[in-house]
Amino acid sequence: MEIEIKTCDNLTSSIIIERGLKDRIESIFDNKKYFLITNTTIKKLYPKFIKKFDSNKVIVIKDGEKYKNYKTFSFIVDKLLEQKIERKDCIVALGGGVVGDLAGYCASSVLRGVELIQIPTTLLAMCDSSIGGKTGFNTKFGKNLIGSFYLASKVLIDSTFLNSLNDYEYKCGLGEVLKYAFIEKSASCDTGLLGFLTDNSKEQVRSNIDTIIESCASIKAQVVNKDRLEGGLRKILNFGHTYAHAFETLSNYKGLSHGQAVSIGIQCAAKLSYNLNMIDSGCYQQIVSLLNKFELINKKLNFPKESIINLMKQDKKVIDGKINLLVPTALGQVELFDNIDLRALEASLP
Repeated sequence: MEIEIKTCDNLTSSIIIERGLKDRIESIFDNKKYFLITNTTIKKLYPKFIKKFDSNKVIVIKDGEKYKNYKTFSFIVDKLLEQKIERKDCIVALGGGVVGDLAGYCASSVLRGVELIQIPTTLLAMCDSSIGGKTGFNTKFGKNLIGSFYLASKVLIDSTFLNSLNDYEYKCGLGEVLKYAFIEKSASCDTGLLGFLTDNSKEQVRSNIDTIIESCASIKAQVVNKDRLEGGLRKILNFGHTYAHAFETLSNYKGLSHGQAVSIGIQCAAKLSYNLNMIDSGCYQQIVSLLNKFELINKKLNFPKESIINLMKQDKKVIDGKINLLVPTALGQVELFDNIDLRALEASLP
């Protein structure tokens, strides 16, 4: 399957979803120079695939969210310049969200921009982070505060990479999948994802993972086509994330996956909505029930509420000191509010 992103400002990105795609990668690549950026774990898991690239142009970084920082960015750029990268060359990101975000930012900045191809290896990256052109890295002040919008020319999605995922990483991706289910009506892209996740068992969902990926990619492509730079509609893709980024920063990116953090953030947003009478108890319970079904909100958080709110105030979506927060108003539908009372916000926290 191929999904095309063509934005309002005439930028394009081709999303190709095909099992076994990695085995015919040579037929997709041309004769230009390719610089592969990956991590230590992927290098061990897929040595045969990595050997398709010139060893001098393979850059390996450490695995983990805590390495998504300026130091790693600087390391990658130094390696690219050391190997004399040129503007007609291409950077290939092979990995999950950390690799994709960092490689994407490097591609957007080195020589003021070179071509980028994303090859995601995790469910989270296949459904979300590799698509749509958000790139960047974390700082001590919060997550993803440095970055750019930079579309990959191609996103090559091969779900056979998921065979190496452990349960923790799979659930991390499911958190983003649930996010798409809860926003699909707001995206005006009714793929039936919410109904599919609700009506089918966890095992059935996993066995139909290609369909799940296609649904999420379709929703995201539809949103990015209309709003590449997050001026309006694209903000719905941040559902649960303002809470989540604060949780992740306070956890120092240890013991709490991004998917878990997003899921708990969605639960908090639903609780806020219910407390403010924006949704009824039935809608609230349906949201929580689906999160529980996939065991995404069973992680107990014990962060000080004041610390959470302070970090939420530093979120990159804050405008004039006001926290912009997405809140569910119906199943599959969210709205953005910037006037949430701090006492109500505190009451929604775990």
